[in-house]
Amino acid sequence: MAKANKECQSCGMPLKRDEFGGGTEADGSKSATYCSHCYEVGKFRLPDITVEEMQERVNGKIKEAGFPGFLAGFFTKKIPKLKRWTKS
Repeated sequence: MAKANKECQSCGMPLKRDEFGGGTEADGSKSATYCSHCYEVGKFRLPDITVEEMQERVNGKIKEAGFPGFLAGFFTKKIPKLKRWTKS
C-alpha cells in the first residue's frame, strides 16, 4: 500500500482539512495523494493548470480564509516540489 501523504500533492492542503476526506480514484475509492478540490474520479479537476496558476489560486484561497499574506506565500512556496509538479 502506498504511504499516505499528509498534504495534497497538487495544492499542498493538509488532507485532514479536506471536508470530503480526500479526492476520489476512478473506482470511487479515496485518494491518499490528492484532495477533493484537485482530484475527482481519478482525474485532476483542473488538468491544464500550471504550477504558477496553482500557486496563485492557493495564495488567494489562503488570504480569503483570513490568513496574512506572508503565510500564504510560505504555504505556496512548496507547491512546485509536490508530486504532481515534479516529473520523476
